[in-house]
Amino acid sequence: MSGANSLVSKVWSFCTVLKDDGVSYGDYLEQLTYYLIFLKMADEYCKPPHSRNLGIPTDYDWESLAGLRGGPLEIHYVNLLRELGKERGILGHIYTKSQNKIQNPAKFFKLIDMIGKETWTVIGADAKGEIYDGLLEKNAEDTKSGAGQYFTPRALIEAMAECVRPEPMKTIADPACGTGGFFLKSYDFIAKNYSIDKEQKEFLRFKAFFGHGIEPRRGDWL
Repeated sequence: MSGANSLVSKVWSFCTVLKDDGVSYGDYLEQLTYYLIFLKMADEYCKPPHSRNLGIPTDYDWESLAGLRGGPLEIHYVNLLRELGKERGILGHIYTKSQNKIQNPAKFFKLIDMIGKETWTVIGADAKGEIYDGLLEKNAEDTKSGAGQYFTPRALIEAMAECVRPEPMKTIADPACGTGGFFLKSYDFIAKNYSIDKEQKEFLRFKAFFGHGIEPRRGDWL
């Protein structure tokens, strides 16, 4: 767990560094999770033992970023965001209208380097959740960003899940799902409190959750 705590500290420290350059918590959250860690994890899943084809063009994958620095890195990242936004399906949805918000090439390289040194697919969900939730909370506290409309404290969501007590083989709808926090806690509640069979697991993974949100890349799943 000490390794996970160290990673959380690294991510938070870099957030502070970029804040001095005018990069908001929301911008940092977006660049870090939706774009960069997503690409790094996709790269890991494409290699053994997973060996999955996730459909990311090789000209615009993680390795295409990792070998660059300075101006060429910044230029390629802008092109990468634009080209991936043209892809069909979920990949295009993630990168639609995406923009580079980190204008300091040296600091952007350091961020790429930090992400590249970690194997994100083996890091526990708790550590990644702590990073994500922490940045969301900071973003919600940033009154200039107007972020409070989509952040609900995770402690409150856990209490809601305990009250609603979701069950296997039942659908769960959230008309203002935001980051999907209630879905995640509902999933955890079912996995923790029920011994579900193969059919119930398939339903839980692919058919249980329906939601909608107004923030691009944070909802619109209905």
